[in-house]
Amino acid sequence: MRTKGLCVMLTEILIHSLKMNIYRITALVWVLVIIIASNGIVVMPTAIASSPILAGDVKFTPQQQGIITQLKTAKIIYLGEIHDRESDRQQQLKIVKALFNHKPQVAIGMEMFQRPAQPILDRYLAGKITAAQLREQTEFDRRWGYKWESYEPILSFAKTHRLPIIALNTPTEITRKAAKQGLESLTGADLQYIPPLTEIDRSNAKYRETILASYQEHMGMVGTASKSFDRFYNAQLLWDETMADRIANFASQQPNYQIIVLAGQSHIVYGHGIPDRVSRRLGAKSIQKTVLLSYEQDTSVDGQNQGQPADFVWN
Repeated sequence: MRTKGLCVMLTEILIHSLKMNIYRITALVWVLVIIIASNGIVVMPTAIASSPILAGDVKFTPQQQGIITQLKTAKIIYLGEIHDRESDRQQQLKIVKALFNHKPQVAIGMEMFQRPAQPILDRYLAGKITAAQLREQTEFDRRWGYKWESYEPILSFAKTHRLPIIALNTPTEITRKAAKQGLESLTGADLQYIPPLTEIDRSNAKYRETILASYQEHMGMVGTASKSFDRFYNAQLLWDETMADRIANFASQQPNYQIIVLAGQSHIVYGHGIPDRVSRRLGAKSIQKTVLLSYEQDTSVDGQNQGQPADFVWN
């Protein structure tokens, strides 16, 4: 009986001691909160982005893992897609997850959204509208036209982990006007969502030859460039410069972020489209890497260039 009574007494002492320690810890936490607040430091709740994705959620081949390792040191990464290929979106999401695991400060630039959509994207990311409302309010189906469902998992991941999304593209109305009437036709409100026309660089002859070869193949044309091609090429340059302008501005304003750009391969291949124009704005200090997903060699295009079409070919 004495032994039993002693055990009960020791148990009660232990519980009392634990309670006192909890009270002391709680008091200490509140003291720290008061000290921090008095010094003007606001401590926000830990973002979901600080919680890493489980390693088993992202799986790569040894070759792909080697590419990921090299991408970790880049400031701006381009993931060139074929727009109607579902697997490209799946690979993009896997790469985004892997780079997020390494460094949560990731922003995603998307060709799929035009620049006026930025406030709408911000409302979606803040939880103020649903994915369905985002789709409707940005007129995604009309302005982009490719399958919404293949992009939604990327948007959902960004929302869950509080990653900025950058609307990169030129408004459709402006691109069409430039293609039909020429860049000189753009005035007034047309200029709101594009960089100054003086920044549109036409000096890359290889890029022009590349676009011309592709244009002739798809339009069934031969021979020298026509006036219609010149306008088409100017519209392509307008796309590139607008997206490069957005990327460079974000990189300058948010230097701690790694930017992952999702765009069509034609804007990325050989670095002639967006990457070269970002380099012109940021200088050599910004490390850029290009990745082509499910790349298929196009002899009409590749014949105009020397070297590799990108830093990495994923497939």
